[in-house]
Amino acid sequence: MVKFTTALESDAKILRDIAVSAFEEDKINYGSMPPGIEAIEWHLSKIKNGMYYKIMIEDKIVGAINLYDLKNNHFRLGAVYIDPTYQNQGIGTKAIDFIENTYPDVKKWSLDTPYKSYKNHKFYEKHGYVKVEEVKPVANIDFWLFEYVKEIKK
Repeated sequence: MVKFTTALESDAKILRDIAVSAFEEDKINYGSMPPGIEAIEWHLSKIKNGMYYKIMIEDKIVGAINLYDLKNNHFRLGAVYIDPTYQNQGIGTKAIDFIENTYPDVKKWSLDTPYKSYKNHKFYEKHGYVKVEEVKPVANIDFWLFEYVKEIKK
């Protein structure tokens, strides 16, 4: 059974290790991982800011979700990552369901994902996200982020 609970400072090392494993494909495709995610300090800062959830199966951490409250009922999905051993088992879908049920007043969700992350594109689109923009964060590097938004109509 998949559970979601607030991450603790004592979880930082395992979360870092899972993130490094989960984002290994980004390192291969783009030469780097999301900024800071390889440092335990990044994970500790997200834990201290309070919207960092660990994903658990039984008593084992298998991934995490990092959120940002952008105010005005707009939340940003900073990261969702799952240990590659546990991917393609519906955990990502449960993670989306968890955040939407935990924050029912949110009217707008946003996120970005790299341009070559085709599985991510398909996953988010399946869950109602729409690509609204392509952003080139660094001028002289051939790298793009796709910005996705999901509007909740209630």
